[in-house]
Amino acid sequence: MAYRTLEEIIEKYKNVITKSRVAVAAANDDHTLGAVKKAMEEGIVEPLLVGDKDKILEVCAQVGITIPEENIYDVKDNAEAAAKAVALINEGKADFLMKGKLETSDYLRAVVNKEHGLRKGSTISVFTAHATDCYHKLLVPVDGGLCTYPTLEQKRDIIQNTADALVALGYECPKVGVVCCKENADPKMPETMDAAELKAMNERGEITNCIVEGPISFDCATSKEVADFKGFKSPCAGDCDILLAHDIHAGNIMGKMLSVLCKSKLGGFLVGTTAPVIFSSRGSSSEEKYLSICLAAIAANNMKKA
Repeated sequence: MAYRTLEEIIEKYKNVITKSRVAVAAANDDHTLGAVKKAMEEGIVEPLLVGDKDKILEVCAQVGITIPEENIYDVKDNAEAAAKAVALINEGKADFLMKGKLETSDYLRAVVNKEHGLRKGSTISVFTAHATDCYHKLLVPVDGGLCTYPTLEQKRDIIQNTADALVALGYECPKVGVVCCKENADPKMPETMDAAELKAMNERGEITNCIVEGPISFDCATSKEVADFKGFKSPCAGDCDILLAHDIHAGNIMGKMLSVLCKSKLGGFLVGTTAPVIFSSRGSSSEEKYLSICLAAIAANNMKKA
């Protein structure tokens, strides 16, 4: 199954999943707690707030959210708050992680810590689902936020991370386009050779839970009409769920085009971790954070069941 909007996923699962526990690091942020409040009122999450207790209570009063005393962990230092929030995941007290009002470097340092972090495999990547009127279903361009110049093996991991996240959100077999500027492998263009090998890996069963096509141009990946005109035959033609970029620049450009020009609604989290990790920037809207909370809660719940 594919979805047209993020709200479709939320409506499908919000009344059937078990309430997920979100650990919020440095939780004294009004946009973050406003989003948490909405998800909490809908019965999707139970928040565990970590950080300076006095500041957290002040922001809770501002946004009108009431949190039991036992669900607030008083940790004054932001880096220590991030480490404590991660520890709550590892101790089984929380199901997914969210970033509050702290530096990204402090947050990620706790997530990737070799001894006490949340790294599951060798590659952590960003999963962001976009809903836009420009496309007939959700579109997930990867990775425009973390992996700079991924190797072939890292591209494989990014595809697997992303496909597994979509399966946890109710998809059966997502379609992946390894996007290049042409549709055939060319030894002069290493990107196209990687794309062909990723398709071969999928056919050999080394990448699962999805169908991989590559190399494929952006227009063939997103328009069946263009693919038909070019004579490009593939189950992914004009119907991709995931678009894998060659590097962070291309991935970032795809994501920004969807959000800025196509006015997409988006939500997402880090994948390749033992639990979803919400990575929204401090400038993200409450709506984006709310959608990310809901997607992470659903994914965490379904991953736990699996």
